[in-house]
Amino acid sequence: MADILIIDDEKAIRKTLTEILSFEGYKIDEAADGEEGLKKFKEKAYDVVLCDIKMPKLDGIEFLQKAGESNPDVPIIMISGHGNIETAVEAVKKGAYDYISKPPDLNRLLITIRNAMDKSSLVTETKVLKRKVSRVQEMIGESMPIKKIKDTIEKVAPTEARILITGENGVGKELVARWVHEKSNRAGGPMIEVNCAAIPSELIESELFGHEKGSFTSAIKQRIGKFESASGGTLFLDEIGDMSPTAQAKVLRALQEGKITRVGADKDISVDVRVIAATNKDLLKEVEAKNFRLDLYHRLSVILIHVPSLNDRRDDIPLLVEQFLDDICSDYGTARKAIDDDAIKLLQEYNWTGNIRELRNVVERLVILSGKNITVEDVKNYVMPK
Repeated sequence: MADILIIDDEKAIRKTLTEILSFEGYKIDEAADGEEGLKKFKEKAYDVVLCDIKMPKLDGIEFLQKAGESNPDVPIIMISGHGNIETAVEAVKKGAYDYISKPPDLNRLLITIRNAMDKSSLVTETKVLKRKVSRVQEMIGESMPIKKIKDTIEKVAPTEARILITGENGVGKELVARWVHEKSNRAGGPMIEVNCAAIPSELIESELFGHEKGSFTSAIKQRIGKFESASGGTLFLDEIGDMSPTAQAKVLRALQEGKITRVGADKDISVDVRVIAATNKDLLKEVEAKNFRLDLYHRLSVILIHVPSLNDRRDDIPLLVEQFLDDICSDYGTARKAIDDDAIKLLQEYNWTGNIRELRNVVERLVILSGKNITVEDVKNYVMPK
């Protein structure tokens, strides 16, 4: 059910519009002047606002400007009995979705409201899609460990050096790999990702190197592997510590010779790929346990980048929370929520076993369950274990 705010100093107009729109299934809030309307606008996420122009305390044009500063994505329809063409043009120039004269034609009003809501939905969807297809997210943080990572990326990205990224689950290893690719000379080529832990060991070779038709029971057609797909770009091998020994040997050959062989074929294929690997395991311990090849480790670890846990970079939590609030509120199409300083401090004291991934989930939970401001009590109730 959509929420509509009606701002008008004439009680009869508010009552009439409320009855009509309530009958149409909308949820209505009213305000008797611009100041009251602005207060309600900032406290709640509305889908559409109907606003008179001539009002005491704060007129409609002033409300339009201040509301646009608070949340520019909410469509505001101006309604006035004192209007003329100049007033309508001024309102639209200042961000109004449309202008309707009093007494309003009810059919036109209802159509305008539906169109405004459609536009609002499209704006929200567009923002979400743009963020999803954007090439790389910002690396947020000003702590010394993050500054060191950024400095290392600047130095090594333009080279062809292979990189091994280490760190716990959820710390952002994939983001580091994306930044390396984005700042490299291969940024115009593809970045192909492979989660080695998510692919069964019997299929990892086919996934990486491809296969020929009929090479095994389910090989009903030829398949191009990730090494070939990434040629001219970057191949990101995530959780490489979980790769099977057979696949490790073939990856080693691909790195040494720049050639791969599809499963079921005897012809070598040259590939031009920069490999970036990541793991949450201690690969040297895996070498000692004979689970990982030492020669492959040395091939992969020309440059080592360790991404610290969130518990080791607590100074970055305020910046991360603010960014997540921006992103999540924008995705939900709601007014941007604020968070109290004491709530931030409490989050900085929390033990983040899931790192940045857990922090984002927590911020999303707080956005959904808290009021206008996220408080210490919200953090205690929805984040801290009982």
